[in-house]
Amino acid sequence: MNESYDVLVVGIGGQGTILASNILGEACLTEGRLVKGAETHGMAQRGGSVESHIRIDGKFGPLIAPGDADIMVSFDLLEALRYKHYLKPGGKIIVNRHVVIPTSVFVQGAPVPDEEEILARLGDVSLCVLDAESLAIEAGSPLAQNVVMLGAASHFIPLSPDSLRTAVESLVPPKTVEINIKAFDLGREAGAECKG
Repeated sequence: MNESYDVLVVGIGGQGTILASNILGEACLTEGRLVKGAETHGMAQRGGSVESHIRIDGKFGPLIAPGDADIMVSFDLLEALRYKHYLKPGGKIIVNRHVVIPTSVFVQGAPVPDEEEILARLGDVSLCVLDAESLAIEAGSPLAQNVVMLGAASHFIPLSPDSLRTAVESLVPPKTVEINIKAFDLGREAGAECKG
């Protein structure tokens, strides 16, 4: 068995991180691929950091070691910075151009780096930066940002777009299938610009 392809999905509680990882897992099952996953979401309900580890075709445990992730899908710029050390040399970050200020930082009035500063600190890795919120709104709902991000990442993850679409259809609420499929396709279009 080959080494795994490791995907780290990170965000803030409420952004759909776990649904995104479930979609990846379901797509693996559709293709008959071995998949292992794990999440940490202890403070997710309070807007805390959430991380999901998805290991495709791996022979070892579900957790990705720091420095081993092939790709990170980050729903927030600060979370990309927080988990950057998980990325392997030559890895890629698909990141939403969005900053959620942690409640503790906001309450204390502590300084928060702006978008340009965060991007500069991420600048030594391969980045695909997109405005997932605008694309999700174009698809029909700002709640579909997580699926936009998966669409963008689909160019770099070794799963077929059809398997991912099928997983989206089976896991999102039935009333939102059309919106989420459009969100996936808009994200895929945006992600195509990051290839090469």
